[in-house]
Amino acid sequence: MDDVDAIVVGAGHNGLVAANLLADAGWTVRVLEATPQPGGAVRSGHVTAPGYLSDLFSAFYPLGYASPVLNRLDLDIAWTHAPDVYTHLLPDGRAATVSRDVDRTAESMEQFAPGDGDRWRHAYADWRAVSGSMLDTLFTPFPPVRPSVGLLRRLKAGGALRLARRMVLSVRELGSELFDGEGAALALAGCTLHTDLSPDEAGGGVYGWLLAMLGQEVGWPAPVGGAGQLTSALVRRFPGEIVYDAPVTRVLVARGRAMGVRTADGRDWRARRAVIADVPAPALYLDLVGERWLPPRLTEDLTHFRWDGATIKIDWAVRSKVPWKNPAAAGAGTVHLGADMNGLTRYAAHLAAGEIPPDPFLLLGQMTTTDATRSPDGTESMWAYTHLPHRPSWHADEIAAHVERMEAVIEEQAPGFRSEIVARNVFAPADMERENPSLVGGALGGGTAAAFQQLFLRPVPGLGRADTPVDRLFLGSSSAHPGGGVHGAPGANAARAALARHGNPLYPAVIGAAHRVIYR
Repeated sequence: MDDVDAIVVGAGHNGLVAANLLADAGWTVRVLEATPQPGGAVRSGHVTAPGYLSDLFSAFYPLGYASPVLNRLDLDIAWTHAPDVYTHLLPDGRAATVSRDVDRTAESMEQFAPGDGDRWRHAYADWRAVSGSMLDTLFTPFPPVRPSVGLLRRLKAGGALRLARRMVLSVRELGSELFDGEGAALALAGCTLHTDLSPDEAGGGVYGWLLAMLGQEVGWPAPVGGAGQLTSALVRRFPGEIVYDAPVTRVLVARGRAMGVRTADGRDWRARRAVIADVPAPALYLDLVGERWLPPRLTEDLTHFRWDGATIKIDWAVRSKVPWKNPAAAGAGTVHLGADMNGLTRYAAHLAAGEIPPDPFLLLGQMTTTDATRSPDGTESMWAYTHLPHRPSWHADEIAAHVERMEAVIEEQAPGFRSEIVARNVFAPADMERENPSLVGGALGGGTAAAFQQLFLRPVPGLGRADTPVDRLFLGSSSAHPGGGVHGAPGANAARAALARHGNPLYPAVIGAAHRVIYR
């Protein structure tokens, strides 16, 4: 095989972003993908009934839509929105709805407490004042010096300190500080539980604030024709070669430098300048590189790497629209249901104790409501997922029992839902890992979103950058800063690091010296 400048391991969206950016810089790039298709967790398929298209993993992309990384690629994607962004249904049937129309959102929050409509407007104005700088800070390689300076200039010292305090609050505490009623607070809290954090965990509030305010600002859009259209756009844009059914089993290292990779068929693939790995950090370091080439301190730190929770996801083909008791849920692309604030805490406590929550909190997507191409007129292509403890394996009867619990939660808020089901597809944690080997144990985020595994602590204490202790090897997956979500930043950061390493003769010496200090 001909040599190339860079090999990218994995054709998930981060790997494809990295490959595109390196190709834009004039590098020759080859992508090696373990499975028969690209996309990783950004894929669609017909898994329920004919005519019903499902997003197999991720579905809505506020971070991707707002991401400066993906926007700079100028991808050929048509986006679509549901009438409302999302609704949180309380167990008593009330609904807190976020719409792209701030007045409509405020009206919904006002029903829970007088003045919460204006409080929501104020919270949104606070967000709009910093949103551009915040997103640049989030999606820039660590440390984000230039965006942080811009943020400090905008906020001044006092405002920056108050923002820093907000960033470490739990979402329960943040919601109680911003609002009087539980509707707006739950609108934030449900978003935090898209991660593996509880309502009471320090640092969780920023996730709820980010996703809720992005929903207000840009919505939670989906690609017309399915999540796979995002992957297809990245593949179409990439001028290099993608090799499928080519699982990488080893990164080839000589004298501390990545020289290429070996695939399961025994073939060696040489990279002249860089190897970028869109795989989880433990898989890269422990399986593909091996302890021989790693500082002992790094391998020790990896024993403390924490996965995010497991996930069970159901896709349904529904012969009608969902018969919600509260019509506020009918127009929402996403519905959060099954718990109020204390219920979210109880749900998270069961997960923390390694127990199956008896009353699951669901994240539910109404895809035909969002995109009419997903199923026939008057029907719904729908999914829901919930978290489980991270375990090595699950018994089939445990999964079947939890499917029953999940459908019971929906039936409570939409009587008659079960009678309208045409077909269902269940992805248990092991099914998710089978479909995408990077979803280890059904973990969607490449590692916990907890504060102790973020920034310069992701994936282990270090530089917070894509660089690894192996020269010319870069981590470009969601295990790297800034973590999970479909936004392309880990892949972009890895590509930038590879370009900097090649373009600056001092770069490898500086990074190498930093790693020796950290891992000695």
